Amino acid sequence: MYRAVTHQIEVTVEPAFMPERSIPDKGQYFWSYTIVITNTGGETVQLRTRHWVITDATGHRQEVRGPGVVGEQPVLAPGERFEYTSGVPLPTSSGFMSGRYQMVTESGEQFEIDVPAFSLDSPSEKRVLN
Repeated sequence: MYRAVTHQIEVTVEPAFMPERSIPDKGQYFWSYTIVITNTGGETVQLRTRHWVITDATGHRQEVRGPGVVGEQPVLAPGERFEYTSGVPLPTSSGFMSGRYQMVTESGEQFEIDVPAFSLDSPSEKRVLN
């Protein structure tokens, strides 16, 4: 598991390779990732936007920006948590992701929190030695 804490907001990530959605012979690899966002502070906050940087094994970077996560802009009171699962395809058998969420407090203060960089690794392919 990967973990980051910014402005008293904890973000954990648990990635998982999905062989049933991957076709290695066609350069298609797929991972799911489960994110838990926990408000450990004393003020209610809302997640407004996301910004992802996705990098494959060749170093190709893709940036994704948008409102909320999985169609939601969750509001987290002190002590509350929000969990969601999403997915990402890559043309290579490994890569990594990192990101940031823009948050806003009830009083209107905006700030960004870190999503920890996490590794996307597929199981090692077996090699036959002759």
